[in-house]
Amino acid sequence: MSHPTTRMLAMLELLQANHRMGGAELARRLGVDERTVRRYATRLEELGVPVVAERGRYGGYRLMPGYKLPPLMLNDDEATAVVLGLLAGRRVGLPGQATESALAKVQRVLPAALRERVQALQDTLDFTLAPRDAAAPATAALLTLAGAARARRRVLLRYRSWQGTESERQLDPYGLVFHSGRWYVTGHDHRSGETRTFRVDRVLSAEPGTDTYDVPDDLDPVQHVTRSLARVPYAHQVDVVLDTTLEEARRRVPASTATLSRVDGGVLMTTRADDLDGMARMLAGLGWPFVIRRPAELRDAVRRLADTLRAHADRTG
Repeated sequence: MSHPTTRMLAMLELLQANHRMGGAELARRLGVDERTVRRYATRLEELGVPVVAERGRYGGYRLMPGYKLPPLMLNDDEATAVVLGLLAGRRVGLPGQATESALAKVQRVLPAALRERVQALQDTLDFTLAPRDAAAPATAALLTLAGAARARRRVLLRYRSWQGTESERQLDPYGLVFHSGRWYVTGHDHRSGETRTFRVDRVLSAEPGTDTYDVPDDLDPVQHVTRSLARVPYAHQVDVVLDTTLEEARRRVPASTATLSRVDGGVLMTTRADDLDGMARMLAGLGWPFVIRRPAELRDAVRRLADTLRAHADRTG
């Protein structure tokens, strides 16, 4: 790093990666004296890069807040990490259009050799996880809810239900959760007086207010969202006691599909189902002995599955 231009670009990269750096630390990292660091800062300002010099005992250098640098400053490892993150995000259900445009922008500004290597990664990489269709929320609503949750500010929410009914409500947002390709916000809904979960892609608008609130100490947004999804109404209420430990059951049964609790004889799995034949297949796939408490029709579904498997086992040729 002997050329002054190389050192100046290295200084820019250091300021991009750090909120603030002291003059002595920059001088040490660049291998120059502090007077040269000041000269580099002045030169960067002349080139249109707003470097702010802070005077005093605890002074230093930083980039002006809000200044955006293009991803030309990414090294090979950083560029690969960005591409991998975007590819994985697209697979798990992040908004496709934004992901694709961000990926294209990163690739356009990469050096030719690195761009070829990254393209090879994109062309040959595959996932065991099946792609999901994302329900993309409005960016403004997502950012407003995130800011309100961090600042503990009540928001005025306009919401459209799955039935198409629009409503207006005051919400104290506790947190945002991304689950299975969808964004959710959970918080205290003043209209119902309960802690509720809302899909962010159904939020028509969110306006922050001035009222503040406290979050209950025992409130976990992730647990509340997964439990809320597990309580979505279906045709049948299902209670089955699994002959296993609670720890094993939690490893095999997602919290978003069932509620698990210790009982005499094992673990009580409480869930809902429209398709009892599918529930029978799920129980068989778990591989544990079980006792069906309800519904009685689930017993018939398990018997039908057993008869079908027996018939398959008896086939020859």
